[in-house]
Amino acid sequence: MEKLDTADQLLKQGKYSEAIVLLEEIYQAYPEEESVLLMLAWAYHDSGTTAKAIAYLEILLKRELQRKIFTGFAFDELVRIYKQEKNFNKLVEICTSAVDAQPADTGLLHELGNAYLLAGRAPEACDIFEKLVGLENDNPVFHCLWGDALFAAGLSSDSEAAYLRAAEIDPEQVDHYYFKMSDLFANSGSYEEAKRLLTACIAANPTKPLYRCCLGDVLVGLGRVSEAHAQYEYAAHYDNSSAGAYFNRFGNMLARANYHSEAVEAFRRALKIEPDNPFYLRHLALSYKALGLMDDVNNLQ
Repeated sequence: MEKLDTADQLLKQGKYSEAIVLLEEIYQAYPEEESVLLMLAWAYHDSGTTAKAIAYLEILLKRELQRKIFTGFAFDELVRIYKQEKNFNKLVEICTSAVDAQPADTGLLHELGNAYLLAGRAPEACDIFEKLVGLENDNPVFHCLWGDALFAAGLSSDSEAAYLRAAEIDPEQVDHYYFKMSDLFANSGSYEEAKRLLTACIAANPTKPLYRCCLGDVLVGLGRVSEAHAQYEYAAHYDNSSAGAYFNRFGNMLARANYHSEAVEAFRRALKIEPDNPFYLRHLALSYKALGLMDDVNNLQ
């Protein structure tokens, strides 16, 4: 179709208004032609008229939901747009519609569970991920998703149980599941619990320097700076090629916790390994400044 080819060329040239005029004409003549609807939606979106793009995508989505085989082109675009706009209520709405049409589709259930979490509706996310676990009880990923939702709902013990079940299913990656659990606790400020889980993680796999760094971070959160330093020393010794980056990370963690004197020593250690790294110099200067040591800041310049 000549008009369609012309519209496609106009879109490639960024001439959205002209392309939209042609595409609207084609759509009026061929309202069932879904490729035209999709092109119209993209054209409106790329031109900045998101509301019109959504309107056309919703027309497409209604058609998709009526089919036995769910193609999901419009659904995927709407999910992307609603996430981008942080319109989580609409995200929940379209995900719910999709799941109502395809209740056993694990991908759609996953998307709905995530939508509930983004919308701050953790208990409903728990229900969805529990359903996923029921559909595929031997899938460790689904147990982890359920664990995340349970933690968000304030059910930390149940969350840990879900993660431990994932570890039972996938015992070769047991350290991975302990690490993910510890991250949940650390991000919520529950440093003692995070320390407990990281200790188990390291016992399961003592070869990853990252685990030592994260344990060091948790120890900083607990105010146990000398113990944290020992963990970073271990990481740097184990992976000497990244030692500068490890001490820079340690310095940043200390600085965020207002241990600027200790941070200075960490940044100096990083610079001893990589003397010309501008990021390490900048971070050292910031800690000097926080300590009121302006002469030292000036000496770095």
